[in-house]
Amino acid sequence: MDTETMNGSSPQSEALEPLAEEGKKAKKKHHRKEAKKEKHKDSFSKAPELKLLYTTEGEGSSKLSGKKYEKKLANLQVELVKMQYWVKHTGTRIVILFEGRDAAGKGGTIKRITEPLNPRGCRVVALGTPSDREKTEWYFQRYVPHLPAAGEIVCFDRSWYNRAGVEHVMGFCTDRQYQEFMQTCPEFERMLVKSGIVLLKYWFSVSDEEQERRFQSRTTDPARRWKLSPMDLESRDRWVEYSQAKDVMFAHTNIPEAPWFTVEADDKKRARLNCISHFLSKIPYVDMTPEPLELPPRRSAPHDYVRPPRNEQFFVPQVY
Repeated sequence: MDTETMNGSSPQSEALEPLAEEGKKAKKKHHRKEAKKEKHKDSFSKAPELKLLYTTEGEGSSKLSGKKYEKKLANLQVELVKMQYWVKHTGTRIVILFEGRDAAGKGGTIKRITEPLNPRGCRVVALGTPSDREKTEWYFQRYVPHLPAAGEIVCFDRSWYNRAGVEHVMGFCTDRQYQEFMQTCPEFERMLVKSGIVLLKYWFSVSDEEQERRFQSRTTDPARRWKLSPMDLESRDRWVEYSQAKDVMFAHTNIPEAPWFTVEADDKKRARLNCISHFLSKIPYVDMTPEPLELPPRRSAPHDYVRPPRNEQFFVPQVY
């Protein structure tokens, strides 16, 4: 037996020593990682407000069960269809304004209102940034062409109140333009109501904690990331300024002819149901749904009709 073997070492063992050392380091690193996970898990359970940030916006934080929500929504949407038949029959004109905090759930509510309705009699207006020409027009001029004709419902996803909110807070309008809007807006809305338009104004209110949760979820959700605009990011740092602007706006424009209705929107599902229910309560409609149709038997195809061969047509691949 040679000296190396007697000393308990060999060329093979010497070659394995670095690997053994690396294994020890990897094991220690794994233990540190697991300990860090446990620590994070403990802090996560002790801070439920942090847990909300990891809940997707689609899931939300509603305590209303999905089954109950879907049932209530289905019933309300049937009533919306009945209401639209009445609106068309009577020639009623309806304008609904949806305003509020960013990520407050305005778009989701509008979607649930419009999805069961005939799009030929109900449309959504969401105007973008005004053009250079529009900036020189009378402020309300770009909104007037979108007002409804007889038998129509128009939902404004943000409206002329941009001037009292984002334009004022972000400095996109002058103080003179802002003050003029505050004075003339009630007059403009009184004109609309006097002309026979039913004008409803909803303000969606959401807490800063819930808004932050929704913002955070949008950063990781590819299907909703487009909703996180530069203006949304800016609003995170101007919460107080937007609150003050909203208070002043309410003080000037909460008129008897067209009052503001606040929708508590921390719970999206309840906010949608409450808003739709309130909207229906403000329209004195009666059920004018047509009687069920009796379809006659289908006519058979003529004997001389021959379909073209399938190999002469292009089909969408059946991937699913």
